Amino acid sequence: MPDPLTDLARLEGVPSGLAAARAAVDLVLTDRGLRAMTGDQVASALLAGARASARLTEDPARWAAGAIRLSTEVPALAGVLRVAPAQALARAHTLAAYGEVTDDRLGRPRDGVEIASRMGGLAELLTGRIESPALVLAAIAHAEIATVAPFGSADGLVARAVERMVLISSGFDPRGVIVTELGHLRRRDDYDALLSGYASGTVAGVRAWILHVAQAAVDGAEASPVVGGVSS
Repeated sequence: MPDPLTDLARLEGVPSGLAAARAAVDLVLTDRGLRAMTGDQVASALLAGARASARLTEDPARWAAGAIRLSTEVPALAGVLRVAPAQALARAHTLAAYGEVTDDRLGRPRDGVEIASRMGGLAELLTGRIESPALVLAAIAHAEIATVAPFGSADGLVARAVERMVLISSGFDPRGVIVTELGHLRRRDDYDALLSGYASGTVAGVRAWILHVAQAAVDGAEASPVVGGVSS
């Protein structure tokens, strides 16, 4: 089957945006070397991402604990996501929303034909053979979860964590030290509007969202604790 993301990766301006992100991330990974990265640096990057992700919610104080709890399992869930997406998403939501929703809603998507269809389509992408740049898959996965809101709570936290999982599992950022959430936070005024643009289904909206995610990777590389960036 042809890669369904190929056309998206070729949209005007997207190849150069993806190349810039790849170069920024490679600079961080190459300068330090994967083996030279410490466990503390990885943990610091995940924590910084969790805190930034919570700040992107309407009630950061409410969701901070869940974001941090989820961040601790992002590396482990990265591998699960590509073979059993539903399981990974359920676990991610359970971690993020624990104590904030009733136990019977933890990890359980809402009913609805559209939700089931969209999440089924995302699962096919995540488990399929994708040859397009990992950032495109990460962008689509993030936007699908954030806009469909399958759980009805903590969906933004799950969406941003899934973006990190895709980047880890694909080898784009194998240790998880690129803090993409800080990139989204730096453009907070644009973040929701760009997701709305994606949800509209227009080519322009999807293109703008992918370019935003590429820039978030650039910012996330600059903010990485590996190079002395923001670590909290």
